[in-house]
Amino acid sequence: MKITLLTGKIFDISQEVGINIKVVPSRAHGRISLRIDQKERLPVLSVPRFCSKKRAVNFVNENMDWIIESLSALPLLKNFQNGETIMLFGKNVLIRHTPQRRGTTLENDILYVAGSAEFLHRRVKDYIKKQAAIYFYRLSENLAQKIGYHVHNVCIKDTKSRWGSCSNLCNINYNWRIALAPIEAIEYLMAHEVAHLKHQNHSSDFWNCVAELNTNWRVGYEWLKKNGKTLYQYK
Repeated sequence: MKITLLTGKIFDISQEVGINIKVVPSRAHGRISLRIDQKERLPVLSVPRFCSKKRAVNFVNENMDWIIESLSALPLLKNFQNGETIMLFGKNVLIRHTPQRRGTTLENDILYVAGSAEFLHRRVKDYIKKQAAIYFYRLSENLAQKIGYHVHNVCIKDTKSRWGSCSNLCNINYNWRIALAPIEAIEYLMAHEVAHLKHQNHSSDFWNCVAELNTNWRVGYEWLKKNGKTLYQYK
């Protein structure tokens, strides 16, 4: 993969390091760093302005053990399956394929999915996104009113690594996979993003606001920190 850096140079180091790697410009001055893109399942190398190809290759080779270990730790990709029990908005829900029915409906903790079996995964995913848009907006707006703010819009996205984001226009984005997390994690994330309506940073005032909105926020925070990557097993 080739990318034009801030210097105008183009280089691809995948052949030199022996793995497929994505190279992007770094926002931090002079800093070179590595992370794993959980959605694309690729190592991402952030390089600063005027970084040489040799320096980039050496940095990757020096951290190759970490890259291999991190990629190996990623959960195997999977689709939603008939007969599978998933956690949905904090409740255990059984997926049941019922081709004779119409649409996708949730009744008594059973998610009935109509249509051809080959489209089951997409139908379940579409249902989760649709319901998440409604549920997350309602929860976010209720929290926002507690601190004197209003959520303009909630958008459900398929982001690579971020669970949520908040703009200064009072729009909040959420990763659809957070719907599969325990309710403590969901409520923490909602409090986190709503707090950003008031504090566009991670200052002590921001975290005090999170605690005001959700006194149990640390439980959800720790769950996401430890287990969040498991949610990326779903495509």
